[in-house]
Amino acid sequence: MTESLVKGFVDIFSFLGTTLLGRNLTIFFVSMCPILELRGGMIAACLLHLKPFTSLLICILGNIIPIPFIIYFITPVFNWFKKKKFLKKFADWCEKHAHKSKGKIDALKYYGLFLFVAIPLPTTGAWTGSLIAALLGLDKKKSIIAAILGVIVAGLIMMLVSYGILGGMCG
Repeated sequence: MTESLVKGFVDIFSFLGTTLLGRNLTIFFVSMCPILELRGGMIAACLLHLKPFTSLLICILGNIIPIPFIIYFITPVFNWFKKKKFLKKFADWCEKHAHKSKGKIDALKYYGLFLFVAIPLPTTGAWTGSLIAALLGLDKKKSIIAAILGVIVAGLIMMLVSYGILGGMCG
């Protein structure tokens, strides 16, 4: 399912062209997207026949850019959303989703956040981890560092998976 979702996003970003720059921008933007994040970016890189290590760096960069914005600004944004009738349900849904996973982070704090982001499984990643850190009121700088380190580890894992296990499917 993830691969078909990634293919759909690659198609969305096809307007960037088939040049090396366009394909690199595609994986950068896929890595910035919630849900897909770096995991999707690395699969897209493989599908687009890009070099693994360059793709890893681009995907890491794309995935870490949202982290400080989420950690610093998500609480005021959600508070504003809750005042708007048509956005309240979305804010409540995001918070409910984050609270389901908060136990995984709450007990171990920054180590938990690191592990939560580092293990590339569905519903884990920089977006959800950062959201949970913000909702738990964890120290912002420590949370950013833990999330970035988690993204780096997740990137290494996904590079091995995308170019190793899935590599035959990308050809």
